[in-house]
Amino acid sequence: MIFKISQDQAYEVAKLAVEMWQDNTIETLTEEFKDIIKDDNNAIFGYKQDNQIVAFCQVQLRFDYVEGTEYSPVAYLEGIFVKQNYRRQGIARMLVEYAEKWARNKNIKEFASDCEITNLESFEFHKKLGFIETNRIICFTKKL
Repeated sequence: MIFKISQDQAYEVAKLAVEMWQDNTIETLTEEFKDIIKDDNNAIFGYKQDNQIVAFCQVQLRFDYVEGTEYSPVAYLEGIFVKQNYRRQGIARMLVEYAEKWARNKNIKEFASDCEITNLESFEFHKKLGFIETNRIICFTKKL
């Protein structure tokens, strides 16, 4: 069952998200998710099975330029995660399709995402869902 995450469920989703975004804490992610949920240009969708949230996706409207897009705003898949034991069941696909429907209801014409260049699993996932690679970049930094 897919549903929109409420303020009360932010902590439960943060417990999942910290497995993906390991440089964060559950507490920090809970607060960030509560802020995200307040904004109509953002949404977090959960998937419940076995009486628990086992997956989520976070989507937001981006009004700045998004690589490879023609329109603004663009719906952007900020993150998606499925607990290990629930993978390969089509849950992630259903969540993305639900997020796409959310975007269409807001009259959004494009849906975008990204992944790390070394994350081949995510790359293949995006391709299977119909995303088209538009660009590759290498970022640089230098200490001063």
